[in-house]
Amino acid sequence: MTAGTQNLTTADPEPVAPVAHGQGIPRATVWFLAVSVGVIFVDLTAAQTLIGVIGPELRISEGWAGLIGTASLLGYAAGLFFLVPLSDLIENRGLVIGMLAVAVLSAIGAALAPGAVPFLALLFLLGAACSAIQVLVPIAAAMAREAERGQVIGDVMSGVMVGVLLSRPIASLVADTLGWRAFYVISAASMAVLIPMMRTRLPVRRPEATGSYPALIASLASLLATQPVLRRRSLTAALGMAAFTVFWTAIALRLSQAPFGLNQSHIALFALVGASGAIVAPLAGRAGDHGWTRQLTIAAHVVTILGFGLAAFADRLGGPFWWPLALLGLAAIVLDVGVITDQTLGRRAVNLLASEARGRLNALFVGIFFLGGALGSAAAGYAWAQGGWPAVCMVGAGFGALSLISDFLGDRTSRG
Repeated sequence: MTAGTQNLTTADPEPVAPVAHGQGIPRATVWFLAVSVGVIFVDLTAAQTLIGVIGPELRISEGWAGLIGTASLLGYAAGLFFLVPLSDLIENRGLVIGMLAVAVLSAIGAALAPGAVPFLALLFLLGAACSAIQVLVPIAAAMAREAERGQVIGDVMSGVMVGVLLSRPIASLVADTLGWRAFYVISAASMAVLIPMMRTRLPVRRPEATGSYPALIASLASLLATQPVLRRRSLTAALGMAAFTVFWTAIALRLSQAPFGLNQSHIALFALVGASGAIVAPLAGRAGDHGWTRQLTIAAHVVTILGFGLAAFADRLGGPFWWPLALLGLAAIVLDVGVITDQTLGRRAVNLLASEARGRLNALFVGIFFLGGALGSAAAGYAWAQGGWPAVCMVGAGFGALSLISDFLGDRTSRG
């Protein structure tokens, strides 16, 4: 790690004056990257929806069926910590194209897999290759003028959040009509289309860091230890992601019960409502560029808690079933707005810390909030089993409250 990395540890950086007109990232490239990361991310959580159809066909017992939903996520986590840091060491465009090629081959292999073991191994490899998403974000940040970096990151990350929300309904609809193997064929084709476009739209980006790969990986611990902004923003993002997954893990269970009685297709349509919350990402990034980071971060945590308050109230609302259903939809939007706002502002802060370590900083940020998502998923299952939807809302609101408290109690020298 360079001295420059160590010197940038005290505060969420504020924007500086724009560079000369004509420099920066074209808007067409921003939206191309947003669409790309959304397309790639669909692969990561889609398998969770397909467990019921994949398990019996590949003769995976109920006790091991959970591996179908977690194999790609485990691969993604491995990619974050062992592949994404390479973006600080080798040329980025070539790295992304290589990872996408592996993702395409892995998806084709998953579609053709004859048994459980090769299928799960290919899902793991697919997840690792999909961590190319987190190489694209630093590329976008590096291309952007510093005064618009928050807006650019927000625009690109809106694609990720849409991918998060749409992956399950898309997988369900494709599997219902064409079968689960067709989903992976379509996924492979969609990522294959991106490869030549990446070559023409992305510039060559050679990182500043030098040294060996083992030293690069070892530096992750040093970065986490010396960057208070990274620690604080990663923690609040992890707690926010935990709240997010609490809601979206349990909502399908609630909507399948009375008075709603929704089937899988209807639940998929409900998820589309929550996707509208992704519109806040570019707005949050733009607000961060104008110095509203601190105020908006606090508001995001409060809004997250409010979302669960609305969700709990919906469960007690009488009358025709569409009233509580509409209120649950509003709660989903409010919750997503709060979580996405916090994550967008966190990414902006992290991507302004040290250009020579941007890939590793981004990998740490995403890896930590990814762990928060896993915690939220586990907590949702336990809360549902113990107390149903009211317990789920209480746990989700608790994660939102912890994010608010941790922000206030965090290192005050790292305030943004």
